[in-house]
Amino acid sequence: MARPIDGPRPYIHRYTGPSSEQALSDAYYAPILCTQGIDGLALVDLATSGCVLGSEVAGGIPPIVRKVEPAWTCMILAVENPIYGDGMQYAQLGSTGLKVSRFCLGMDNFGDPTLRKWAADYDAGRPLVVDAVNAGINFFDTADAYSSGHSEVLTGRFMKEFFTRREEYVVATKVFNPMGDAPNERGLSRRHILESVDNSLRRLDLDYIDVYFLHRWDYETPIAETMEALNDVVRAGKVCYIAASSMWAWQFAKAQALAESNGWPRFVAMENHYNLLYREEEREMIPLLSDQRISSVPYSPLARGLLARAGEGAEAGTLRSRTDGLIDERYPVVNHDVLLDLAHVASERGDTPAQVALSWLLSRPTVASAIIGVTKAKHLSEAISSLSLELSEEEIRHLEGSYQTQPVSGHY
Repeated sequence: MARPIDGPRPYIHRYTGPSSEQALSDAYYAPILCTQGIDGLALVDLATSGCVLGSEVAGGIPPIVRKVEPAWTCMILAVENPIYGDGMQYAQLGSTGLKVSRFCLGMDNFGDPTLRKWAADYDAGRPLVVDAVNAGINFFDTADAYSSGHSEVLTGRFMKEFFTRREEYVVATKVFNPMGDAPNERGLSRRHILESVDNSLRRLDLDYIDVYFLHRWDYETPIAETMEALNDVVRAGKVCYIAASSMWAWQFAKAQALAESNGWPRFVAMENHYNLLYREEEREMIPLLSDQRISSVPYSPLARGLLARAGEGAEAGTLRSRTDGLIDERYPVVNHDVLLDLAHVASERGDTPAQVALSWLLSRPTVASAIIGVTKAKHLSEAISSLSLELSEEEIRHLEGSYQTQPVSGHY
């Protein structure tokens, strides 16, 4: 179960099984609320289980909780349909049995602030990860190149701190971008993949990687060499699933066909550039993913903050928006009509532009989880609250109506 960490854990579930022993067993798959005298279950000693304690339950919501002290003996109020956070939803990744939270915490925001001004170090990033774990996020996306490996180090450290069992979280990392000046410290050659997997495992301090992404397409390495190397790291138990990020649909299809013809693992997800301001993926990639039962895990769901600030002035940006050169690269011409439509729909509903934009994205075919870059606590709370939104067909037509073709962005 996730460790009890800062602040309340607003989880309450009622156990309907035959025995308190079964309740204890099931409860290990969700946060446990301990209290006194509930439902006549036998008392159990949870001194070492790391549960949280509430004095009473009223209206289905526990009070502020605190850690169980070693001497306490408590009653379990266990689980029905276990979840890890209040309001979080989960989806299967592609056609696999792996379940991920509908929001994935983008760990690109965490690393070395001397390399990226907006990157959060351990002390600055910890409260944000605490909030994410408390919200039920179990999916964390990093890459070897983020902050030159510092992001992977922090990701692994946070996982060990906030979870007690490896089965409770899903870590994705990536390979392709340069990790040094030498010519073989980049790309998707067999040598670089084998070295990179081991280096990522060392930095993450993990025994295996849940999802291993090709960060980009390597035009200098035969795709057969790449796919065979990925097969080997999966067979070696170092990687569970493979995936890809930002490439042309024909490249993705070629790699999949090659893997299938050789009996190698196929990609289970595509981490692509997709949001209300950039919908070019709908032309070929999204239909391909839908046909092949492969999940989309979009990055930049708020267009690097442009959608969140719809209706506001440029001065409303964050430190990242003011120092992140990728904004100008990926959105050289901003479609302000889309922003105006988003602001209008959000205002009519009484929601924020970010909530509406995220709700739209999660409702799109193939989207299993959206990667959110959190630099403030309110960013996360906005995202989580968007899960309860339901946009009407008319609202969706309004949001999509002003879209205009954009230059391809995110790959080359």
